Amino acid sequence: MDHNSAQNSQQKTDQYSNEHRPILAICYDFDKTLSPEDMQAQGYIQSIGYTVPQFWEECNKLGSANEMDPNLAYMYEMIAKARGKVLFTRETLRENGSKVKLFPGVATWFDRINEYGKKQGLTVEHYIISSGLKEMIEGTEIAEKFTKIYASSFLYDDAGVAVWPAQAVNFTNKTQFLFRIEKGALDVNDNAVNNYYQPQDLRIPFRNMVYIGDSDTDIPCMKLVNINGGHSIGVYNNETKDKRKVFRMLSENRIRYIAPADYTDGSQLETLVKQIIDRTVANEVLQRYHYDCVEEKNFAPNT
Repeated sequence: MDHNSAQNSQQKTDQYSNEHRPILAICYDFDKTLSPEDMQAQGYIQSIGYTVPQFWEECNKLGSANEMDPNLAYMYEMIAKARGKVLFTRETLRENGSKVKLFPGVATWFDRINEYGKKQGLTVEHYIISSGLKEMIEGTEIAEKFTKIYASSFLYDDAGVAVWPAQAVNFTNKTQFLFRIEKGALDVNDNAVNNYYQPQDLRIPFRNMVYIGDSDTDIPCMKLVNINGGHSIGVYNNETKDKRKVFRMLSENRIRYIAPADYTDGSQLETLVKQIIDRTVANEVLQRYHYDCVEEKNFAPNT
């Protein structure tokens, strides 16, 4: 390669580094991923006079007896068992959400990761994809950190009381939200999620996604991200150190990495995500250069 060719190549590489800022989407489950317990078990279940095992046992019985989606079953039971005990409104759920405990470091995690990505030349966006309740997540101290919260939610009547499920997110339909993130069709009613995009036109390709979860309900998303070049991380509670679920997911190639659900500065999980950011930045320079080469070939005469 002569001097001019080398200089032009470097200029093109610098152009992509400076003008095309890649986006990394980090997608999280919520219960036992960002919080050590199910969100419903941190105030709501106790407020209606049930123990946590009693409530989930009745939800499971209802679902089994009626061939009912487990999420619809627990949402029905939340409404039904609140009658005469708790005014079941959006505000009530958000208030319960404000009491939800988070794993160590979660409160400051998002700003730290965003800042590191910015320094490396990358934009980081955070998304929730959860079978839990959107209204409760919206009540947490971290709600504003997410570009979008995808979770189960209720329809409310004119008095503000929950009367019907508006959205039920289960382990299989979680994957639709990854495609929405990929194409930038974030609204749940945006049919553009079905449109075809050239690979270079995707807003956040799967290779630039990280999915962080803890259990079987996350497997479809983890697998989808994993097989398309992204990064799936299984987390476990560092207090119990029970790794059985993440070890099984690792052995079945559902995830690529495991780490404690410790989001503190300098933790194993933070180090891993920063390494993924570094790799994404380097890979996107090459990927965009590839697209440029393809475009040059397509517009070249006599080809």
